[in-house]
Amino acid sequence: MSRLGKTALIIWASVMTVIAVGLAGFEVIRGLGKSSLSSKSATTNPQLAQTEYVTTDESQTRAWQSDWVRYNGEVYDYNEDITTFLIMGIDKDDEKVEEVSEGTDGGQADSLFLLVLNPRNKSIRIIGINRNSMTDVDIYDEYGRYQTTVVAQIATQHGFGNGVEKSCEYQVKAVSNMFYQLPIHGYAAINMSAIPIINDQVGGVDVTVLEDLTKFDKSLVKGANVHLEGKTAYHYVKSRDTSIYGSSDMRLERQRQYLNGFIEAARNECKVNTNAAVDIFTSIMDKMVTNITVDEVSYLAPLITGYSFNPDDLRMIEGTNQKNGEFEEFIIDEDSLYQTIIDVFYEKIDNLD
Repeated sequence: MSRLGKTALIIWASVMTVIAVGLAGFEVIRGLGKSSLSSKSATTNPQLAQTEYVTTDESQTRAWQSDWVRYNGEVYDYNEDITTFLIMGIDKDDEKVEEVSEGTDGGQADSLFLLVLNPRNKSIRIIGINRNSMTDVDIYDEYGRYQTTVVAQIATQHGFGNGVEKSCEYQVKAVSNMFYQLPIHGYAAINMSAIPIINDQVGGVDVTVLEDLTKFDKSLVKGANVHLEGKTAYHYVKSRDTSIYGSSDMRLERQRQYLNGFIEAARNECKVNTNAAVDIFTSIMDKMVTNITVDEVSYLAPLITGYSFNPDDLRMIEGTNQKNGEFEEFIIDEDSLYQTIIDVFYEKIDNLD
């Protein structure tokens, strides 16, 4: 499989695992979970452009807060209650995650998603990041010593670590910086071999096939109602015909559809098997690297159960593709990035008096 053929499938597995674990509902040491999540972020709020708020009537001037921003004539406040996770799909087919020497063998993060949990409106939002997005990438040598920073595909940042925690930490930093130092409270990186396991743990997922995928799996006929199991689920979310223009957009629609189906299947499974989420989590532990702990899941569990999610809640940062030699580069639309940060992580202040 080509590097460009790797997909957000791995990421969906991590997203689905986090959600499914939450559906089980832990009630132990929830307070510790909340404080632990908050302490893991290296930043407290994005560093967007700040503009002092001034009115002609000083008696109505409200003290400017450090996490406020002015955008399109309005003032917005960063939502500090949001919890954000970076979900990574790593370009490795290994059955088990193993540490490697630092350098360039850590594996590229071919799929990158931010999973955003907002307790104020009880919503789940997902932000997709193109793996070819050009941004600042830190270069390290085989001893883990920082060398320099270059503009490169964001997916390459993971490769400069040790394939486990260091790689994840480097990738978290790169994504956070690209999003104006966005707070990121946890991460999960998963190998492709976990996908069929997670899908089958919830009894499979029902879909109406959105496009013809019979070249990958004979059962995936357009318009057919299919119960996805094992490798069929893998192909439905991962595969695309690169010879067809816009095939990546159609794949994204399939991923949105699949995630909705998975959430419903996971909730139904947890109703009849209270250990379902734990079973999913433990079944792929050797295929995943994460810093999300049991007490943190305990805090998140009651929240996620009642949270809403629909296809419109998955957003992709817009931009343009260009070819540079044999490599593809994705030039981020900064307006799209900025607007996404405002829409997802901020709330408008209606009354400044």
